[in-house]
Amino acid sequence: MERILLFNILCLALLIVLPTTWAEDNLISPSKLEMFVDELPDMPKIQSYEVANGFFKSKPLVIGMFKKHWKFHRDLPATPVYAYGTSKNNATVPGPTIEALHGIDTFVKWQNHLPPNHILPWDPTIPTAQPAAENGIPTVVHLHGGIGEPESDGHAHSWFTRRFKEVGPTWTKREYHYRNFQQPGNLWYHDHTMGLTRVNLLAGLIGAYIIRDLDVEAPLRLPNGEEFDRTLMVFDRSFRTDGSIYMNSTGNNPSIHPQWQPEYFGDAIIVNGKAWPRLTVRRRKYRFRIINASNARFFRFFFTNGLKFIHVSADSAYLEKPVVTKETLLAPSEIADVVVDFSKSNSHSAILANDAAYPYPSGDPVNEANGKVMKFIIKEEVEHDTWRVPKTLVKYPDADLSSASKTRYISLHEYTSDIDEPTHLYINGKKFAEPATETPKVGTSEIWNVINLTEDNHPLHIHLGLFKVIDQTKLVNEEEFKACMSKLNNAIKCKIDEYARGKKIEVPAHEKGWKNVYKMTPGVVTKILVRFAYIHSNESYPFDATTQPGYVYHCHILDHEDNVMMRPLKLIS
Repeated sequence: MERILLFNILCLALLIVLPTTWAEDNLISPSKLEMFVDELPDMPKIQSYEVANGFFKSKPLVIGMFKKHWKFHRDLPATPVYAYGTSKNNATVPGPTIEALHGIDTFVKWQNHLPPNHILPWDPTIPTAQPAAENGIPTVVHLHGGIGEPESDGHAHSWFTRRFKEVGPTWTKREYHYRNFQQPGNLWYHDHTMGLTRVNLLAGLIGAYIIRDLDVEAPLRLPNGEEFDRTLMVFDRSFRTDGSIYMNSTGNNPSIHPQWQPEYFGDAIIVNGKAWPRLTVRRRKYRFRIINASNARFFRFFFTNGLKFIHVSADSAYLEKPVVTKETLLAPSEIADVVVDFSKSNSHSAILANDAAYPYPSGDPVNEANGKVMKFIIKEEVEHDTWRVPKTLVKYPDADLSSASKTRYISLHEYTSDIDEPTHLYINGKKFAEPATETPKVGTSEIWNVINLTEDNHPLHIHLGLFKVIDQTKLVNEEEFKACMSKLNNAIKCKIDEYARGKKIEVPAHEKGWKNVYKMTPGVVTKILVRFAYIHSNESYPFDATTQPGYVYHCHILDHEDNVMMRPLKLIS
């Protein structure tokens, strides 16, 4: 009885306090926005190729970044955003989906049309690109999952401002070259500017990129076509009553970092630019390429009516065989390529829901707003389904541990202030500006043992390299090992083998294929085999991967990446 009374008192207190907080910040309560009233948009598609004389050839693209207004919800005023598009009028959030063909080069001239003043607060006390104010907001585009030359990778120091009035120290070219010689799969492009990645993505600078291989994919007969093959870019945002994006302007350590916060979480869940949209579907199979484009939010997706996910691909590579799950956990920047068979539904609607704590894994439980994602309205009549999910998808050469040329230890660290609030995060205890210590040889494989010494799950993304997760092992006597690492910062000297002998954590079947980002569990050593060559052919690259400015690897919680959980990756010949 006392617990019930206390619970009621707490609920009453929240009812009193939360509206006051919303009012002080002019925040709109998510309860004021009705769910499932907006149709799910299908983002514009741009093909980076054309047919001439019966052959495919490259079609150069010009894509700009513009400030404009975007309607995230029927009842929300238009929101100031930054958007990708071929013009300001057709720029969208997310940006257009770029469709590429395997083996046909994509050439993109990225153009920055952004104004001098940012629409969101940013923090100059973390390592940040800071051009002269009058030159405009700096941006640079990274093709996430792309295997290409360093000059076109979107290095954090390769930023440029409006009309290239000012450029970063590693900027080299105006037209990016994506060779598309890798395996078919799902990629996405987004801003990657030093210290501003989190705010530039929050403002809207994201978009999907698909590489298709007709010879490989056509025989699979997976759902295809505009109606049955849909990309879903999912992210979270909070809004003020005037429609503008809300981001806390006060840091968790304001005397150290006046603005920077360790994670951004929004109240509203956005899919393809609409808050909690709806989609009417037929009773047959659909393919959904789900991209978690959030700054920090993990999603554990599931259907409220029991429908299942049939995984056919993870990140940018197909699986060897399909895997069926009831739920799927996606970290920021991870991609789940799934087939959903709506003919299996016993109801006429299905809610795609989420129950991942934030921060993940030990943060707050979801609420009514961020626990729902979108609604599917399922037509009553059953149709003849011409699509299928084959028993075998695409097989790539096996990951051979014996082929690894080197074994490395990668440690993830969080540093806190006197009030026990995070101040910054480092990989291997090193600043981003320090010389590269990871220098793999082109065409080789390496074993990386990633040791997570923090309380957060960190999605680790490696530019250029693809990897397979071999196993995950809990640390024993974790605090003792952390104490040693805080003094010596050397896993070998701290006798990692004596501590990495705890319980094994099973790698989910749908995540055992080739990936470019993976969830590094707290207090765990995650062993991965990283391949610095094409996985479908084991061939080396047709470009020089050893040139400047090189590559990077980093945590893909953007607030961590900006401050500065990122390290240089320098390939050698």
